[in-house]
Amino acid sequence: MNSTKYLIVASLLLTACAQVPQQAEPVPSASAANAAPVSDPSGNDEQPDSPDQSATVQPSEADLPKQELTGALLYEYLVSEIASQRGYKTLAANGSEDLAIKTRDPRLAKRAAQLAFESGDMEKSVAAFKFWQEIEPGASIPSRMLASIWLRGGDLEQSKAEFAKVLKDDAANANETFLQIEQILEAYPDKPAALAMMRELAAPYPRMAEAHWSVARLARAAGDVSLALSEAKQARSLRPDWDLAVALEAELLQKSAPQQSLQVLRDYLAKHPSAYEIRLQYARVLVEQQQYPAARAEFQRVADHNPDNPDLVFAIALLSLQMNDLQGAETELKQALGKGKKDQDTVQYYLGQLSEAKQQDDEAIAHYREVKEGEHVFASTMRIAYLLSKHDKLDEARQILHQLQPANNLQRSQMVLVEAQLLRDAQKYDEAYQVLQQGLEQLPNHPVLLYETAMMADKIGKYDVTEQYLRKLIQMNPQDANAYNALGYSLLERNVRIPEAVGLVEQALQLAPDDASIIDSVGWGYYRSGKLDDSVKMLRRAFAANPDPEIASHLGEVLWMRGDKAEAQQILQTSLKAHPDNEPLQAVIKKLIP
Repeated sequence: MNSTKYLIVASLLLTACAQVPQQAEPVPSASAANAAPVSDPSGNDEQPDSPDQSATVQPSEADLPKQELTGALLYEYLVSEIASQRGYKTLAANGSEDLAIKTRDPRLAKRAAQLAFESGDMEKSVAAFKFWQEIEPGASIPSRMLASIWLRGGDLEQSKAEFAKVLKDDAANANETFLQIEQILEAYPDKPAALAMMRELAAPYPRMAEAHWSVARLARAAGDVSLALSEAKQARSLRPDWDLAVALEAELLQKSAPQQSLQVLRDYLAKHPSAYEIRLQYARVLVEQQQYPAARAEFQRVADHNPDNPDLVFAIALLSLQMNDLQGAETELKQALGKGKKDQDTVQYYLGQLSEAKQQDDEAIAHYREVKEGEHVFASTMRIAYLLSKHDKLDEARQILHQLQPANNLQRSQMVLVEAQLLRDAQKYDEAYQVLQQGLEQLPNHPVLLYETAMMADKIGKYDVTEQYLRKLIQMNPQDANAYNALGYSLLERNVRIPEAVGLVEQALQLAPDDASIIDSVGWGYYRSGKLDDSVKMLRRAFAANPDPEIASHLGEVLWMRGDKAEAQQILQTSLKAHPDNEPLQAVIKKLIP
């Protein structure tokens, strides 16, 4: 159990009793950013909202004991307070408790309870709160604190009794109390038990929207989505203009019935067009539904209401990028940058992406170089290296990669793979193989590195290495269809051990029956085995699934060898027109059509 979290919650209950509410609606508005209407004490928020003065009846002067402030009492009070300030919690709690018992002053009883709780002595805390409760019966804070303490200790029955007492004694503010109790219970580890308690507490209040909303929140936390949705709908029917109820119902509908979720939000906005947090939630649901133009329009309406918010401008820019509105995206990203968005690195990264999309590589590199820290530094460096290599600056690109310090093995493997790809693109196959081999020395069982090294070994004629690594992959994962296929295809291309090769690619096909490249390998295997009709059948199937130029070269060659030269020539020439630089296709045409 997270005792620290309960300490935070309970301490806030104590310190809040001197606060006076300033508005009729003390609960925060729904946050469309996370679709969770109330601060969640089990999430990123450190503490929930505190109860206000309405929960406690302050004692009047007439109710206070007639106690003379003697030098001894003042001395004892000062000793307790100084001890508290200097971190002597037990000494402070003991002194404050003695002072409260002597004076029976509810103000000192409150302070004694607070210090007892902060000391960490739960038995002393319970006694102190009960004493405060005894001498100030109108105060609800002691009951709330006792409920929290017992909840922390796992005594749900006593906790429930105290919460029920608070609700009954302060019936005028029961709606607000439900929201505060829900926040406390949401932090309780046993979610079904917390839900059961809230359902019992809410049962006497069937016409209170906040009671149903609280049950809905805890039902969601417990995984009972059906109950959560039912209770959220009841909350909204009882209080139709309450944005928290609308936000929760829409959130619960989002996965199972996204169109209904949108409709709930749309209907609310039709009546409350200035509910910008609900509008923000609506915009985010539109994004999830990939309705990007509509989402951008909604984000823009919120941004118009919050013109100094750079995050909204940034969200609009990303949607413009998604819609391929490059000019709009550039304008909005620069606006976000000018408005002082805290995460300047993220804006620079996306400006780099935008410049790449516009084929302005120098400008893209300049933006990527401005990414100094954060989650996009690694990706930006990768893009700089790629763009430099693209412009025949391979040595500079490799130097940048070598200067980059990977944060983990994932980044380390990505660096190796990117460098190898740059070398492969430059047709420096031996160097690419060496880079991959060096990567395997650090990460000997990395599946992607093993596969890529095997493929590069095959490219430079190191067939024993190819087979060694592919068989290792198969041993590591007997369900790896690509490894079976690659090993079988390597043998087929060299026209060796054909029965074994066919068996390997057929095994791959069993594992991945719809993979066009594997179907192609099987068809090529049948060709090598002399089964031309079976080969054509498989290759037509592969070509229909993916009109790849290499598959076209295989199908064209087999058709030609079977005597269907006109069809073969048509397939090959059509594919060459679409892929004029494809070397395997060019080689087959040169071999078959002089």
